[in-house]
Amino acid sequence: MDIYKINKIDELIKDNSYVGRGIVIGKSADAKKACLAYFIMGRSVNSRNRIFTEKNGEVFTEPFDASKVEDPSLIIYAALRSYQNNIIVTNGDQTDTVYQGLKEGKSFDCALASREFEPDFPNLTPRISGLLTFIDGDFDYKMSILKSADEKGTACNRYGFHYTSIAGLGHFIHTYVCDGNPIPTFQGEPERVYIPNDIDEFTNTLWEALDKDNKISLYVRYIDLQTNEVENRLINKNK
Repeated sequence: MDIYKINKIDELIKDNSYVGRGIVIGKSADAKKACLAYFIMGRSVNSRNRIFTEKNGEVFTEPFDASKVEDPSLIIYAALRSYQNNIIVTNGDQTDTVYQGLKEGKSFDCALASREFEPDFPNLTPRISGLLTFIDGDFDYKMSILKSADEKGTACNRYGFHYTSIAGLGHFIHTYVCDGNPIPTFQGEPERVYIPNDIDEFTNTLWEALDKDNKISLYVRYIDLQTNEVENRLINKNK
Protein backbone atom coordinates (compact mmCIF):
# COMPACT_ATOMS: atom_id res chain seq x y z
CA MET A 1 0.00 0.00 0.00
CA ASP A 2 1.39 3.38 -1.03
CA ILE A 3 0.41 5.78 1.75
CA TYR A 4 1.70 8.73 -0.30
CA LYS A 5 -0.28 7.94 -3.43
CA ILE A 6 -2.17 10.92 -4.88
CA ASN A 7 -5.43 9.74 -6.39
CA LYS A 8 -7.50 11.17 -9.19
CA ILE A 9 -10.74 12.21 -7.53
CA ASP A 10 -12.95 10.63 -10.18
CA GLU A 11 -11.32 7.26 -9.56
CA LEU A 12 -12.32 7.45 -5.89
CA ILE A 13 -16.01 8.10 -6.50
CA LYS A 14 -16.96 6.69 -9.90
CA ASP A 15 -19.34 3.73 -9.68
CA ASN A 16 -20.14 4.70 -6.07
CA SER A 17 -23.80 5.69 -5.99
CA TYR A 18 -23.67 7.59 -2.72
CA VAL A 19 -20.75 9.30 -1.01
CA GLY A 20 -23.09 11.91 0.49
CA ARG A 21 -21.67 15.39 0.98
CA GLY A 22 -17.99 16.06 0.30
CA ILE A 23 -15.30 18.66 0.89
CA VAL A 24 -12.00 18.97 -1.02
CA ILE A 25 -9.22 21.39 -0.05
CA GLY A 26 -5.76 21.65 -1.59
CA LYS A 27 -3.24 23.53 -3.73
CA SER A 28 -2.97 23.56 -7.51
CA ALA A 29 -0.11 21.69 -9.18
CA ASP A 30 1.67 24.94 -10.09
CA ALA A 31 1.45 26.07 -6.44
CA LYS A 32 -0.26 29.30 -7.49
CA LYS A 33 -3.80 28.70 -6.25
CA ALA A 34 -5.75 27.43 -3.28
CA CYS A 35 -8.63 25.15 -4.19
CA LEU A 36 -11.78 24.23 -2.31
CA ALA A 37 -14.84 22.31 -3.38
CA TYR A 38 -18.10 21.30 -1.74
CA PHE A 39 -20.80 19.04 -3.16
CA ILE A 40 -24.07 17.60 -1.96
CA MET A 41 -25.99 14.48 -2.94
CA GLY A 42 -29.42 13.26 -1.92
CA ARG A 43 -31.66 10.19 -1.95
CA SER A 44 -34.96 11.51 -0.59
CA VAL A 45 -37.28 14.02 -2.25
CA ASN A 46 -36.56 16.48 0.57
CA SER A 47 -32.78 16.16 0.15
CA ARG A 48 -32.91 16.46 -3.62
CA ASN A 49 -35.02 19.61 -3.49
CA ARG A 50 -32.01 21.91 -3.14
CA ILE A 51 -29.74 24.29 -5.01
CA PHE A 52 -26.60 26.26 -4.17
CA THR A 53 -26.71 30.03 -4.30
CA GLU A 54 -23.83 32.48 -3.88
CA LYS A 55 -24.38 35.84 -2.19
CA ASN A 56 -21.56 38.29 -1.45
CA GLY A 57 -18.94 35.56 -1.62
CA GLU A 58 -20.86 33.21 0.68
CA VAL A 59 -22.52 29.98 -0.44
CA PHE A 60 -25.88 28.74 0.80
CA THR A 61 -28.11 25.73 0.26
CA GLU A 62 -31.65 26.75 -0.55
CA PRO A 63 -34.82 24.89 -1.54
CA PHE A 64 -35.39 24.57 -5.27
CA ASP A 65 -39.16 24.37 -4.73
CA ALA A 66 -40.14 25.90 -1.38
CA SER A 67 -43.57 24.27 -1.50
CA LYS A 68 -42.00 20.80 -1.29
CA VAL A 69 -39.78 21.40 1.76
CA GLU A 70 -40.53 18.84 4.47
CA ASP A 71 -37.82 19.51 7.07
CA PRO A 72 -35.38 22.39 6.49
CA SER A 73 -33.35 21.88 9.68
CA LEU A 74 -30.54 19.75 8.25
CA ILE A 75 -30.61 20.69 4.57
CA ILE A 76 -30.73 24.51 4.53
CA TYR A 77 -27.58 26.26 5.79
CA ALA A 78 -24.59 28.44 4.94
CA ALA A 79 -22.02 26.09 3.41
CA LEU A 80 -19.19 28.60 2.94
CA ARG A 81 -18.34 31.80 4.80
CA SER A 82 -15.21 33.92 5.28
CA TYR A 83 -13.83 35.59 8.37
CA GLN A 84 -10.71 37.77 8.10
CA ASN A 85 -8.04 35.58 6.44
CA ASN A 86 -10.05 32.36 6.83
CA ILE A 87 -12.54 30.49 4.65
CA ILE A 88 -14.93 28.09 6.37
CA VAL A 89 -16.68 25.29 4.48
CA THR A 90 -18.92 22.67 6.09
CA ASN A 91 -21.86 20.37 5.44
CA GLY A 92 -24.22 22.01 7.93
CA ASP A 93 -25.01 24.92 10.20
CA GLN A 94 -21.72 24.37 12.02
CA THR A 95 -20.38 26.83 9.44
CA ASP A 96 -21.94 29.53 11.62
CA THR A 97 -20.58 27.87 14.77
CA VAL A 98 -17.02 28.09 13.43
CA TYR A 99 -17.59 31.64 12.16
CA GLN A 100 -18.80 32.80 15.57
CA GLY A 101 -16.00 30.92 17.30
CA LEU A 102 -13.33 32.63 15.20
CA LYS A 103 -14.90 36.00 16.00
CA GLU A 104 -14.62 35.14 19.69
CA GLY A 105 -10.96 34.16 19.35
CA LYS A 106 -11.52 30.41 19.48
CA SER A 107 -9.69 27.88 17.35
CA PHE A 108 -11.39 25.78 14.66
CA ASP A 109 -11.27 22.69 16.89
CA CYS A 110 -12.47 24.54 19.96
CA ALA A 111 -15.45 26.00 18.12
CA LEU A 112 -16.50 22.56 16.87
CA ALA A 113 -16.25 21.10 20.37
CA SER A 114 -19.78 22.35 20.97
CA ARG A 115 -21.22 20.33 18.06
CA GLU A 116 -21.91 16.67 17.34
CA PHE A 117 -23.05 14.49 14.42
CA GLU A 118 -26.46 15.18 12.90
CA PRO A 119 -29.50 13.76 14.77
CA ASP A 120 -30.90 11.99 11.70
CA PHE A 121 -31.29 8.49 13.16
CA PRO A 122 -30.52 5.82 11.99
CA ASN A 123 -27.86 7.38 9.72
CA LEU A 124 -26.39 9.78 12.32
CA THR A 125 -24.69 11.67 9.50
CA PRO A 126 -21.20 12.98 10.36
CA ARG A 127 -20.53 16.71 10.37
CA ILE A 128 -17.58 17.44 8.09
CA SER A 129 -15.83 20.81 8.15
CA GLY A 130 -12.83 22.56 6.62
CA LEU A 131 -10.90 25.77 7.29
CA LEU A 132 -8.36 27.48 5.03
CA THR A 133 -6.11 30.08 6.67
CA PHE A 134 -4.17 32.45 4.39
CA ILE A 135 -0.93 34.15 5.44
CA ASP A 136 2.08 35.61 3.60
CA GLY A 137 1.00 34.46 0.14
CA ASP A 138 0.32 30.88 1.18
CA PHE A 139 -2.14 28.89 3.26
CA ASP A 140 -2.62 25.89 5.48
CA TYR A 141 -5.84 24.05 6.14
CA LYS A 142 -7.70 21.94 8.65
CA MET A 143 -10.41 19.32 8.32
CA SER A 144 -12.73 17.78 10.89
CA ILE A 145 -15.26 14.98 11.10
CA LEU A 146 -17.63 14.49 14.03
CA LYS A 147 -19.01 10.94 14.06
CA SER A 148 -21.23 8.81 16.24
CA ALA A 149 -19.31 6.35 18.41
CA ASP A 150 -21.89 3.62 17.79
CA GLU A 151 -25.14 2.83 16.00
CA LYS A 152 -27.17 4.27 18.89
CA GLY A 153 -25.58 7.71 18.94
CA THR A 154 -24.30 7.15 22.47
CA ALA A 155 -21.32 9.51 22.10
CA CYS A 156 -19.51 11.66 19.56
CA ASN A 157 -16.00 10.85 18.33
CA ARG A 158 -14.01 13.82 17.05
CA TYR A 159 -11.26 13.63 14.43
CA GLY A 160 -9.14 16.60 13.33
CA PHE A 161 -6.56 16.85 10.55
CA HIS A 162 -4.12 19.75 10.05
CA TYR A 163 -2.30 20.15 6.73
CA THR A 164 0.49 22.23 5.22
CA SER A 165 -0.45 23.01 1.62
CA ILE A 166 1.64 21.16 -0.99
CA ALA A 167 1.54 21.76 -4.75
CA GLY A 168 -0.77 19.35 -6.57
CA LEU A 169 -2.11 17.77 -3.39
CA GLY A 170 -5.57 18.04 -1.87
CA HIS A 171 -7.55 16.16 0.75
CA PHE A 172 -11.05 14.82 0.27
CA ILE A 173 -13.48 13.98 3.07
CA HIS A 174 -17.06 12.85 2.62
CA THR A 175 -19.89 11.81 4.88
CA TYR A 176 -20.47 8.23 3.72
CA VAL A 177 -18.47 5.28 2.42
CA CYS A 178 -21.26 4.21 0.07
CA ASP A 179 -25.02 3.70 -0.01
CA GLY A 180 -26.72 1.52 2.58
CA ASN A 181 -29.41 1.38 5.25
CA PRO A 182 -28.24 2.79 7.56
CA ILE A 183 -25.56 4.48 5.48
CA PRO A 184 -21.97 3.60 6.55
CA THR A 185 -20.05 6.69 7.63
CA PHE A 186 -16.67 7.81 6.28
CA GLN A 187 -13.69 5.86 7.62
CA GLY A 188 -10.05 6.82 8.18
CA GLU A 189 -8.14 9.91 7.13
CA PRO A 190 -9.18 12.30 4.35
CA GLU A 191 -8.18 10.87 0.98
CA ARG A 192 -5.25 12.33 -0.95
CA VAL A 193 -6.30 13.73 -4.34
CA TYR A 194 -4.66 15.56 -7.23
CA ILE A 195 -5.49 19.25 -7.72
CA PRO A 196 -5.00 20.43 -11.32
CA ASN A 197 -4.21 24.02 -12.30
CA ASP A 198 -7.43 24.52 -14.24
CA ILE A 199 -10.65 25.06 -12.31
CA ASP A 200 -12.82 23.83 -15.15
CA GLU A 201 -10.87 20.60 -15.43
CA PHE A 202 -11.31 19.93 -11.73
CA THR A 203 -14.99 20.98 -11.67
CA ASN A 204 -15.96 18.89 -14.67
CA THR A 205 -14.03 15.84 -13.50
CA LEU A 206 -15.69 15.91 -10.09
CA TRP A 207 -19.21 16.62 -11.33
CA GLU A 208 -19.12 13.94 -14.02
CA ALA A 209 -17.85 11.34 -11.56
CA LEU A 210 -20.71 11.87 -9.09
CA ASP A 211 -23.67 9.53 -9.48
CA LYS A 212 -26.07 11.05 -12.01
CA ASP A 213 -29.21 10.21 -10.01
CA ASN A 214 -28.04 11.32 -6.58
CA LYS A 215 -25.83 14.36 -7.26
CA ILE A 216 -27.46 17.71 -6.56
CA SER A 217 -25.01 20.63 -6.48
CA LEU A 218 -21.30 21.43 -6.67
CA TYR A 219 -19.35 24.58 -5.82
CA VAL A 220 -15.64 25.05 -6.61
CA ARG A 221 -13.43 28.03 -5.81
CA TYR A 222 -9.81 28.73 -6.82
CA ILE A 223 -7.97 31.61 -5.11
CA ASP A 224 -4.78 33.09 -6.60
CA LEU A 225 -2.27 33.21 -3.74
CA GLN A 226 -0.46 36.28 -5.06
CA THR A 227 -3.29 38.45 -6.39
CA ASN A 228 -6.20 37.07 -4.30
CA GLU A 229 -8.20 36.85 -7.52
CA VAL A 230 -11.08 34.40 -7.13
CA GLU A 231 -12.59 32.05 -9.70
CA ASN A 232 -15.84 30.24 -8.88
CA ARG A 233 -17.84 27.49 -10.54
CA LEU A 234 -21.35 26.58 -9.39
CA ILE A 235 -23.42 23.71 -10.80
CA ASN A 236 -26.99 22.88 -9.81
CA LYS A 237 -28.74 19.80 -11.14
CA ASN A 238 -32.05 21.57 -10.46
CA LYS A 239 -32.34 24.52 -12.82
